Amino acid sequence: MFRAKRRTLVTVAGVSAALLASVLAVTLTQGSGQASGVTYIDGNTAQMVYAVGHRPLAPEFSGTSLTGTPIRLASYRGKIVVLNFWGSWCPPCRAEGPTLAVLSEQYRSQGVWFLGDDVGDSAANALAFTRGIGITYPSVNDSSYAIVQAFDRVAPVGYTPTTVVIDKTGHIAGVVIGKVTYQVMATMLQDVVTGR
Repeated sequence: MFRAKRRTLVTVAGVSAALLASVLAVTLTQGSGQASGVTYIDGNTAQMVYAVGHRPLAPEFSGTSLTGTPIRLASYRGKIVVLNFWGSWCPPCRAEGPTLAVLSEQYRSQGVWFLGDDVGDSAANALAFTRGIGITYPSVNDSSYAIVQAFDRVAPVGYTPTTVVIDKTGHIAGVVIGKVTYQVMATMLQDVVTGR
């Protein structure tokens, strides 16, 4: 009798595990990701938008800019922020830099603020890079990747470059992993600016 109960328990556990695995597989393979509150721009899983109510809270951070000025993310609360994780040593970062410079100028009048998080870099190299391509928004010097690690706990930012759009409430509205394009960032920013 003990073996029969044990066999029944093992069978029930096995069936339960199989059902759970099936549900998880269906959820993870849905193309749009809408079940989890995430959609992908043009079906590209490296360009994600979080639905309102499903947005992770951006971690607070403070640091020193490349020019020595203190920067706190909390001081941007109530504003839309584009946070770009980059390094002067990174070829895709160099390629996307001019696009981000143009976007920062174009969206300033719509209340969008741009910040950079310069990772694994020296301030001198980073400043030379930003000045060379005309980036005027500030960047935090994050040579130890501390800010990257904090953000990577709530959104996929472990790859350089990665760009995060933070809404007015301090929640992450979208992420672009890899080099940004003007079209994708304009689409994402327009949605956040209009409150979607």
